[in-house]
Amino acid sequence: MAPPAQSQRSASPSQPSGKGEVSDLKSQLRQLAGSRAPGVDDSKRELFKKVISYMTIGVDVSSVFGEMVMCSATSDIVLKKMCYLYVGNYAKVNPDLALLTINFLQRDCKDEDPIIRGLALRSLCSLRVTNLVEYLVGPLGSGLKDNNSYVRMVAVMGVLKLYHISASTCIDADFPLTLKHLMLNDPDTQVVANCLSALQEIWSSEASTSEEASREREALLSKPIVYHLLNRIKEFSEWAQCLLLELVAKYVPSDSNDIFDIMNLLEDRLQHANGAVVLATVKVFLHLTLSMTDVHQQVYERIKAPLLTLVSSGSPEQSYAVLSHLHLLVMRAPFIFASDYKHFYCQYNEPSYVKKLKLEMLTAVANESNTYEIVTELCEYAANVDITIARESIRAVGKIALQQYDVNAIVDRLLQFLEMEKDYVTAEALVLVKDLLRKYPQWSHDCIAVVGSISTQNVQEPKAKAALIWMLGEYSQDMHDAPYILESLIENWDEEHSAEVRLQLLTAVMKCFFKRPPETQNALGAALAAGLADFHQDVHDRALFYYRLLQYNVSVAENVVNPPKQAVSVFADTQSSEIKDRIFDEFNSLSVVYQKPSYMFTDKEHRGPFEFSDELGNVSIGAESADNVVPANRVEANDKDLLLSTSEKEESRGPTHNGSAYSAPLYDSSSASISAANSLSELAISNPTSAGNASSSSLAIDDLLGLGLPATPAAAPSPAPAPLPPPLKLNPKAVLDPGTFQQKWRQLGISFSQEFSMSPQGVAALTTPQALLKHMQGHSIHCIASGGQSPNFKFFFFAQKAEESSNYLVECVINTSSAKAQIKIKADDQSTSQAFSDIFQSALSKFTVS
Repeated sequence: MAPPAQSQRSASPSQPSGKGEVSDLKSQLRQLAGSRAPGVDDSKRELFKKVISYMTIGVDVSSVFGEMVMCSATSDIVLKKMCYLYVGNYAKVNPDLALLTINFLQRDCKDEDPIIRGLALRSLCSLRVTNLVEYLVGPLGSGLKDNNSYVRMVAVMGVLKLYHISASTCIDADFPLTLKHLMLNDPDTQVVANCLSALQEIWSSEASTSEEASREREALLSKPIVYHLLNRIKEFSEWAQCLLLELVAKYVPSDSNDIFDIMNLLEDRLQHANGAVVLATVKVFLHLTLSMTDVHQQVYERIKAPLLTLVSSGSPEQSYAVLSHLHLLVMRAPFIFASDYKHFYCQYNEPSYVKKLKLEMLTAVANESNTYEIVTELCEYAANVDITIARESIRAVGKIALQQYDVNAIVDRLLQFLEMEKDYVTAEALVLVKDLLRKYPQWSHDCIAVVGSISTQNVQEPKAKAALIWMLGEYSQDMHDAPYILESLIENWDEEHSAEVRLQLLTAVMKCFFKRPPETQNALGAALAAGLADFHQDVHDRALFYYRLLQYNVSVAENVVNPPKQAVSVFADTQSSEIKDRIFDEFNSLSVVYQKPSYMFTDKEHRGPFEFSDELGNVSIGAESADNVVPANRVEANDKDLLLSTSEKEESRGPTHNGSAYSAPLYDSSSASISAANSLSELAISNPTSAGNASSSSLAIDDLLGLGLPATPAAAPSPAPAPLPPPLKLNPKAVLDPGTFQQKWRQLGISFSQEFSMSPQGVAALTTPQALLKHMQGHSIHCIASGGQSPNFKFFFFAQKAEESSNYLVECVINTSSAKAQIKIKADDQSTSQAFSDIFQSALSKFTVS
């Protein structure tokens, strides 16, 4: 029986024509429910499509639930699929309606058609209603034993769904053991892959509460199972191969022969057409050979060709993903890819995101043998119509210059950029020339000759303008017009909106004053007056600092503002080595594409328990409470962004130089100092400790610089030595919630950092970290986060002063193999950090086996 013609003439099947449309659908479905007339399935299809379309756009069609279930009594698979989709959608929000579907879904689970059996079983498990769990066990058990591989495949995933609905029901029915049997014996590789995926998830979740599950999870990484699956890898689908390779990457081989056996088994996977399989194989090769330096380097050579082939073939999106992984490898071993630099040349039709990544890689692989060719290519990109790529190419040239020894040709190229009549090119080149002069001061004469011809009116970008002003101040003795250019900039102080430029202008005019005092005296007075009246706090503070410094002693001021400098040999890296290592550990994941560890971009629902680093093992925030120990507060994963970031190892570089001492540009330092002192002779502050000179010196500098500021009071006689501060006492009942700890850790700077040795007795007692938490609490120092496994443990402690709410936050990393402890302390009152450190170290030194 066909539906009424009016329904067929509906102008838009995705929009109801009125309030009665759903009621009409209900009556039409009821009429068709028991019909066996020819063509009735086609009519049902049209009505089902309308119901699904209404449901998709948010129209409530739950009122036709019963009619939809009655109409599902058909052998038409398309109708079955639409009905299952409808049922699954409304069963989640209305469990009572789900009861109506149990009978017909269970009946379909026994259908002769394996497709219908599988679809019905999938829909039954997708209801996700806790009250209906008892109805899932029987069909799932039958499905796992079904003769058809499709039904078994669906049943395996159904077990996982059952586990998430009711873990106890799944475990009590022994489904995990059944899955393990199927994984090892099922002839269908997709069933095997589904079993592996489900078992990994189930046993990982159960491992924290069940020793048996923990053993089963470790058994998945045993040699017999790994080799059994590897021998069948060629039969697996691409997704299943990636799943298996992720498992193999976690496998710990017993010896070198084991490593070579696995690599030989997977050798042909490097030639696979699918990029995901290739990257997963590369990850296995890299992780297996980390402890074998020579072999690890050979692995880089072996994987280079497959990865470069993937870059040149496929879509731009795939090229970018592979390039991101290549970039990570290039940063770890640039010399291996140095001869293949031409693969990283940009193509005209590539997207900008691919070009930008290639520019970074060209910078990384540049060395003495290929620098000329790479720089020549990069200079061509400076004229690119894409301004972003043009800027990046100029920065790349600068980065190469800062990491090479022979920079003659590169300097000439950068100076040519300054002569190009493009504002953004000039701006980028100025910033790079400034950094270049910081590392290679011997090039100052050539660079300044070109920089001196650039008008400040043509430089508008703050960073570029600040770089130009820095050079005007640093090399003012070589630039004839430097004082006058600075003076013109000071006259337009109010028109300069960038605080960065105003700060640099203050420093530059101070430097210029010490080199050319007569010409800069008025400009310095105007700059200090403008700075003192500036609304920006940093600018005001710097101007006040310079004013008081000049007021105190001119020679001291020169030593502070314009001291002899060492050339900068290494510029600080923006990413710590631990972050890079963690990204490498997460090879073949989004972490490589985003260039940041997963905890930085995943939410707590998908992040799971936080791991400080692989070296420290799994760290749980909030340790299990021991006897008489206040349990640490539990911190959710996304509430620990701070703890994550603070676990990064801060690379501290000492003052290094490359042998070429940089003592500012050549000029007569003594004569310049004398000249500046003569300009301020009326200050009469040769004896800075003289109380009688303070008032007159203040008046003199105000008069000299034209500031007209009131003089500071005369210095008072030196007070008697202050009494020693009272000993620091801590609050034994201190309380600090995790959110406040996180906020304070982010806001406070490190006030104390130290590494010290622990006693052998303390190291021996650390086999049970709970004992340390109890011990430290006895000294009024409480733990808020702890974790790790031997030989590395990490703890976060806090303490409070006894008589005020002043907090101390501590990160403590203990290595039991070296018997070393490293602490970082942050404090509300930094003046007492040393005293608290003494208390903390004393408490830790007294930790022994109880």
